[in-house]
Amino acid sequence: MQTDPDAFFSVPHTFRIYARPWTEPALPDDAALAELRSMGMQLLNEAKALEATSLMQLRQLGSDTKALVDYLKLQSRKVDMVLHYVLANDPHEGEPLAGLRFGGSGVTLRSPTAMADGSRHLLTLYIREELIALLCVAEVRHCVHEDDGFRVTLEFVAISDADTEQLVRASLSVQQKQLKLRKQQQEG
Repeated sequence: MQTDPDAFFSVPHTFRIYARPWTEPALPDDAALAELRSMGMQLLNEAKALEATSLMQLRQLGSDTKALVDYLKLQSRKVDMVLHYVLANDPHEGEPLAGLRFGGSGVTLRSPTAMADGSRHLLTLYIREELIALLCVAEVRHCVHEDDGFRVTLEFVAISDADTEQLVRASLSVQQKQLKLRKQQQEG
C-alpha cells in the first residue's frame, strides 16, 4: 500500500486534483480507502477491473479474437468515458488544485497556499485523458513558493495496488504520447 518514492518515474501532465487535510492519526487500509470513494468512482474502478480480467481471458484464446478484443476495448472505453463524465460532475470534497506531474509514487501540484512538509492529505485525482479517477493519501515532501503560488510534491503513503498500477500504466501511456509528439515536431 505504501510506495517507495524512487520506485516509479513521473511524467509532466496537467490534471485535476482535489486535496483536503488527512487528520486521522492512522493511515487507511485498502478497505477504508474503498469506503471513502464516491459511488461513481466505485463504478469506474469496478468497470476497469472487469475489463482487465475479461480482456486477459480473451487474449488467451488466440489471434482469432483480435477483432473482438479491439471492439470490446472500444465499448469499454465508451463506458469509462461516460463514468468519467459523471464523476467530473459529482460534487467534490477538498480544494480544487492543478496537477502538474504524476507517477506511481506521487504527484506534483500547484496550490494557492502553502502545504506544510510532512502534512498528509486525502487526494482525489482525475486524469481525464487516461480515464483515471482515484483516491489516496499522500504526504508533502516539498513545498516551494513560485510566482503563481506553491509547487507541492507529494508522495503516496496510502494507495491501493490497483491504483498504483493504473498510474504506472497511465504515466507510460502519457510518456509514449509525449515522445511521439516530440518526434513529429522534430520531423515536421
